[in-house]
Amino acid sequence: MSIIEKALNKALELEQSSTHEKAERAQFSKMTAEIEVSLSMPESVSKSEAAPKLHAIDWNLVKAKGMLTLDAANSQLAEEYRLIKRPLLMNAFPEGDNGIERANLILITSSVPGEGKTFTAINLALSIAMERDRTVLLIDADVAKPSIADVLGIPAKKGLIDLLQDKSISFSDVLIKTDIPNLTLLPAGSLDRHSTELLASDAMKRLANELSARYPDRAVIFDSPPLLAASQGAVLATLVGQVVLVVESDVTPQYVVQESISKLESCEVVGCVLNKTKKGFGFKYYGYGYGYGVYGQQRTES
Repeated sequence: MSIIEKALNKALELEQSSTHEKAERAQFSKMTAEIEVSLSMPESVSKSEAAPKLHAIDWNLVKAKGMLTLDAANSQLAEEYRLIKRPLLMNAFPEGDNGIERANLILITSSVPGEGKTFTAINLALSIAMERDRTVLLIDADVAKPSIADVLGIPAKKGLIDLLQDKSISFSDVLIKTDIPNLTLLPAGSLDRHSTELLASDAMKRLANELSARYPDRAVIFDSPPLLAASQGAVLATLVGQVVLVVESDVTPQYVVQESISKLESCEVVGCVLNKTKKGFGFKYYGYGYGYGVYGQQRTES
């Protein structure tokens, strides 16, 4: 084979491998355009003609937190989250039956507070929302210390706990549609001292099953309490198909991580995101400063 033929073959391989990234960037541009159109809707449009109310994300707050923004489609952070989400999406939406129940329900947790689980949950949801054929529901299940609505700058009152407590409240009553196409938020809702019991209730189990079965093209991201700081995280882990454990690099001791993993023994798929590392893992520009470029998968045999 000539040098020219080899070069042409290599170029073809690179083009094929970047198909997902090109599609995401196109979707990202479409998202920006749709937001601009919604913001410029004439005031003369009646309520009956207008689309359902969209809650605008405060991008100044998001940017201040160092998270993904509308102009970050080509950023290092965006590339890192592409690496993280790809195996999750492959498990959640396989071409055939992969045997993973409720695989589109993904729990993001950590061992202790401060490791970056909420940062990871929000960025993962934003990244998946860039997919052309997927919708994302981001649930703030850290009901003792909710923060997602505040981070996004979206006012929220009722949410998950209210839905589980009050049978008169419907699912649509507590959902918040954001101005990001394909991204919906379910806030934590009211504080309740019996939150652990509510998250372990039959109502929560029914909700998890319905979320998985009723919306097969939707990824559902749960931001969970830390596993060693509250019992809710371990309870929620039994309801989802995939778990992502966020570990703070060079800070969280190995024995702490091992103790957290022991609480996830019943989970079929457990991934790990190494956060806040400056070490590269084979790709210089992946992982530098953030370190979200490592995702491991573990299958636990029952």
